[in-house]
Parts: sequence; C-alpha cells; structure tokens
Amino acid sequence: MINADKDLPNTSSGLSNSSLDLTKSTSEEVIDLRHYFSVINKNKWRIIFLALAVSIFAAIVALNITPIYRATATLLIEADQVKAVSFEEIYGLDSNRKEYYLTQFEVLKSRKIAQAVVEKLDLINHPDFIGKPSAIREFIKDVKSNIPFLPQKKEVVLDGEEESDMVLQLLVKSFLSRLTISPVRKTQLVNITFESSDPQLAALVANTVGEVYIDQNLAAKIGMTETAAGWLTTRLSGLRMRLDESETKLQEYRERENLIDVSNMSGVSGVVGLISNELEQTSKQLVIERHVRNKLLSIVRVINEYGRDNLDMLGTITEITSHNTIQNVKKELVIVGRKVSELSQVYGPKHPKMIAAQAELITVNDNLSNQVHKLITGVEKQLTTSERNINALEEELVRIKAQYQTVTSKEYEYRKLSREVETNRKIYDTFFSRAKETEVTSDFNSAVARFTDRAFRPAYPTTPNKPLIVILAFIVTLGFGVVIAFVVDALNDTFKDAHDVENKLSQRMLGLLPLIHFKKKVGFMLHYFFDESGKKFAESVRTMRTSFVLTQLDKECKTIEVTSSVPGEGKTTTAINLAFALAQVERTILIDADMRKPSVCKRFDIPPYQPGLANLIAGTEKFSECIFHDEVSGLTVMPCGQRPPNPLELLSSPKFSELLAELKLSYDRIIIDTPPVQSVSDALVIAQQADAVIYVVKSDDTRIGVAQEGIGRLVRASAKIAGVVLNKVDTRKTSQSDSYHGYYNEYSYGDELTPVNDTRTLNKNG
Repeated sequence: MINADKDLPNTSSGLSNSSLDLTKSTSEEVIDLRHYFSVINKNKWRIIFLALAVSIFAAIVALNITPIYRATATLLIEADQVKAVSFEEIYGLDSNRKEYYLTQFEVLKSRKIAQAVVEKLDLINHPDFIGKPSAIREFIKDVKSNIPFLPQKKEVVLDGEEESDMVLQLLVKSFLSRLTISPVRKTQLVNITFESSDPQLAALVANTVGEVYIDQNLAAKIGMTETAAGWLTTRLSGLRMRLDESETKLQEYRERENLIDVSNMSGVSGVVGLISNELEQTSKQLVIERHVRNKLLSIVRVINEYGRDNLDMLGTITEITSHNTIQNVKKELVIVGRKVSELSQVYGPKHPKMIAAQAELITVNDNLSNQVHKLITGVEKQLTTSERNINALEEELVRIKAQYQTVTSKEYEYRKLSREVETNRKIYDTFFSRAKETEVTSDFNSAVARFTDRAFRPAYPTTPNKPLIVILAFIVTLGFGVVIAFVVDALNDTFKDAHDVENKLSQRMLGLLPLIHFKKKVGFMLHYFFDESGKKFAESVRTMRTSFVLTQLDKECKTIEVTSSVPGEGKTTTAINLAFALAQVERTILIDADMRKPSVCKRFDIPPYQPGLANLIAGTEKFSECIFHDEVSGLTVMPCGQRPPNPLELLSSPKFSELLAELKLSYDRIIIDTPPVQSVSDALVIAQQADAVIYVVKSDDTRIGVAQEGIGRLVRASAKIAGVVLNKVDTRKTSQSDSYHGYYNEYSYGDELTPVNDTRTLNKNG
C-alpha cells in the first residue's frame, strides 16, 4: 500500500499547527461567561431535579432523626470565698488568678465529675444511654466473619468487674461527648450544657453536674482541712519539745556564766556597753596623757639644751614665758625698771631713793630667776607624773580589752541561744495559731460556686432544624450540581457548538445536521430530506448547501470530498443529503469511494453485486453499468462496486484522475464519500484530486484532539478544506444562548420553494 502521509507534501503544516495552537491558547485565556451560562442553562433541569431529589431524601432523613434537646445551667465560680478565718495557704490555690478559673473549668469537664453524675443518676440503665443495635454494623460483622481470609479480631475475655468497668468508662465517654462547658467571656460565670433526646434528662444532668462539682469541691476542702489539722497537731508536740529544750539551754548558760543583762540592742545598756564605754574612755585618756608627756618632754629637752641657769634663753621658751607667774614677775620687773630709769634722771646713784630702787630691781630679778627654776622643777615633776599615768593607763587598757573579749564571747553564745529560742517560739506560735484556726473552722467551708440559673426542661428540640436541613441540602446540591456540570463540561473535550468548531479547528463551520430520533429497527430514512416530517432537517441541509456554495463562488468547485475523523460520525449521511440538496439545483453525482466499508449501496438498496467505482477504475465495466439513478431526488449514484483488495492503489492510479476529469464534463457537482481520515489514507489521496473537502464532526462525540489530528493530516496533504459540518446535534439541548443561529432554527419560515435547476438562481438567493 501507498503511505499517503509520507508521499504527500508538507508545506502548510507549520502554518496550520501554529494557527491551531494560537487559537487554542487564545480561547483558553478568555473567560466566556456566556459559555458558563449556557452550560448551566443546558443542565438546569438536571440540576434542579438532583437538588429536589436530594432535598426529598434530606427531608426523609431529617424526619427520622431523633430530636435532641439542650438544657443549660449557669454557675458563678466565687473568686473570694467566705471563710471564718483566712488560711488560703493550706489549699494551695490563688482564687484571684486566671489559672484558677481555667482549672475550675477543666474540673467541670473531668471524668471524675462525669462518672459521679452517671452513678448518681443511674444513667447506665437510662434508655437514652442504652446502645441501639446497628443493622449496618451487624451486617458488616457477619460479612467479615463469613470471609475466611480477612483478619479476625481476637476477643478478650473479661471478668465481671472488668467488663462493668469498661461499660462504665464507655458510658462516661458518651456522657462527656454530650456535655459542654463554656465560660462566659470576662465574667466568673460558666454555662453547663447537656444534650439528650429526653428533655427532662437534659435539664436534670445539667443541674446535677453543677451540684456534684460543688459537693466534691466541699468534700475536698474538708478533707484537706482535716489532714492539715492532724498534721499540725502532730508537729506541735515536736515543736514544743524543741522550744523547751532551747529555753533550758539558754537558762543554764545564764546561770553558769552569772549573766544578768548582756543585751546591747540600744548600744547604751548592758555589761558589754559599759565595758565598751570604759575601753573607749581609757583609750582617750591614754591618748591625752601621751600628748601631755610628749609636750613636757619637748620642754625638758629645750631646758637641758639651754641650761638651767641661762635665764635669758629660758625666758624665750613659750611654755615658761606664757605662765602667769612669770608674766606677773616680768610686769613687776618692767615697772621697777621704769622707776629706776625715772629716778636716775633726778637723783644720783648714791641717793637713797636710787639705792632703794636698785635694791628693789635686784629683788625682782631674783624673784624671776626663782620662779623660772620653780617652773623648770614643776615641768620635770609633771613629766614624771605623766609617764606614771601612761603606764597605769596602758595596763588598764590591756585589762579592759581582755575583759571585753571575755564578755563578747559570752554575748555571742548568749545571742546564739537566744536566737534559737526566738525562732523556735515563732515557729511554735505559727503552728499553734494555725492548728487552732483549723480546729475551730474545720466544720465551716463556703461553696466554691453557686447556681445563678438552674436548667429547666426545654420545650423545643435544638436539633435537627428540619427546614434548615432541607433548605441547605437544596442549596448545596444546586451548587454541587452546577460544579458537576462545569466539571463534566470541562472534561468533555468534544464539539458542542459552532464556537468549538471554529476555535478548536480554526475552520469555517458550514452548517449542522440535527439529531433525528428513530426506532432502532427502522433506522434513518433515506429520503427523510423529502419527507413532510423532515422539513427542519431539510432546511438545515439546505443551509449547509447554501453556506458551501457561497464560500466557493470565486472558485471552480465541482469535486467535493466528504470525510470525517473516525467511523460513525455520519459522513455518509451528510454526503447523501448534501447530494440531495445539490441535485435539486444542479447535476450531481454521488460516488461511494469508501471501498473498505461501503454503505451507499445499503442506503439506496442497490444490490451488492452492482458494478461501481472499483470496476470502472479497473476497466472491467462501462460507465453506464456503474451508475444508479434515484428517482425521488434525481441524483446519480455510483456505488463502490466490487470490493477490491487494493483500494489505495486504485484511488492513487491515473485512471481515477481521468475518471474525475470526465465526470466534470457531465456533472456540475461530484460528491465523493470517503473513508475516515484517521482510519486509512484513502481520504488523503482523494483530497489531492478534490476541489473542496467537507469535514464531518459528530456533536458531543468526536474528540477535539482526534478532529485536530484529522484536519492536520488533510492540511499536510494540501487538501482544500471548505469547512466543517457538525452532525447529530441534539437540538433539544440548545437554547437562545447557543451559537447555532444561522445554521438551524426550530421554527420554519414559510413553505419550501419549488426546486430550480439553475445554479445561478441558487448562487444569487443562497
């Protein structure tokens, strides 16, 4: 066989592929709202039916759902609880902190509270908590038990106590799933909500949870108080013994050391204070005495240096001259000297007054000398006395220091014993006061919480909200149906309208043929085009004919090939009806070139042995013997003839080209029905001889990729594609928003005109 794809030219493949890709990308980028509306409009009744069906089912389910009642009790958790005596440290909780409230909320949700409520109300025997057998679960269990290769769970054998405990724990778990603890924001209130199919039980459980919480809290406090009281009492005896022991040691130390008052808290009293003052005063006296001694030593050193008889030099010593006696004598000396000087101016040296004055002056000088010597002797005596005082003070200071060390060591030991006594006394007093407080207040405890609102029996169920369920089911199903419609439309890569044909294939759409519904046994009528019931179908064929003729006005288009991508798309039906339409106005011949699976003979009831195209190309029969005239339409039909073993070679032979050339002289239109492009290469070979190719695509069936590949093969074969015909369009799904205007309409306009065998009339009027 000849491989037409390899032999045919490939000059236009790049242009065609690029145009197809450009058109495809452009169509994907643009959001067509009309298309979305069209999808919804097409599927509106299906979506509405689905929504109604689901709503009815939801209503049935809602009617069979057991109503659930919800009851709520409100507790006020006390922040500052009333106490006869305050000893919060025993409980270990600070009620003013945020963590305190969070802890209480968790306690309300604890399994301990839930189990206490379950046992108190005997919920294990209440019908609302008795599990109902599930038919589905039993069915699954039976199926698993009857299938040997499925793993079987090992049954654990429990004794009576373990089994009852397990049942109780499951019941508590179910109880907690219905219980809701919700604190009210920025308050000390907490709501206790319980759900049950029994409204009376819902209210009873909500109230009981609060009561059990309050009772357990009081019991816990009483237990802690009693434990604390017992522990305090036990500790008191040991603390009392320790205090007595420390006081005894202190007293014995006092007696042993003969201590009366060794306290020195104020710094002015006590033995230590006296000794400290004595030590300080003695130290000061010693310093003063040493200063005096040093001063006297310096005076004596100067006296020894000047000499005891050198009155002139000794008179320069400040300590001597500053003495009152010396100053008085010097004043007297000055007075006597002034007197002698005055008398010497009046009297002579031997005058009695002068002699008496001179004697008085000598007496004053002698007195001054005596006084200086006495002062010198007194200084020496003072020095001796000062040294003795210093020695005595130093000895006293040593004695006082030794005494101070002894007293301070005794004070340290005393203070140590006193601190121990004081510490033991404080601890004992604290424990004693707490023990008395606990003993007095052990039978008094305020509640940790109180009810502000008790739960009451609800009059109406909370769930299910049956109208809301039905409305939501309807709305959700509508949305889900729309989504499904969009998904199905997106996954449906077939041709649905003219836009798909033009955008996906980049080809002109010549027309569409509606889907005709017939009984399977009857099939599609051959001359339905001429039947009274087929007016709309005939009009769509004539529209296709007119569109084709108008697109080929400036071309010599006699040989027309009709093909498709795959079998079953209706190319033969399209070729026959197009031939019928053209035969009404022009001389037309229909050739069945599908030598592999011919169907024209069956349609026209031509005997299978009737000679046809294969015989004519092979030269075994004459032209007149290879044609058939249809009396109804006036169409000339050339069947396939005897099915040859080499159809592609026959169609590729020069005789086929010569046959077409001869037919063009006798007929205005030559319609050739060919095999599908994707099946064999016959259509590609015939396309090189045809003046135009009409490509048939089945609506909602032909895949876009398959059609694009078929069109691409024709383009690569340099075929002159006139356009595409969309076949088997279900017009019942069309709407005003569909892009079928100009190709098909449900409403016919006037009566069909009488056929005119004039091509010029058709070309003018369309």
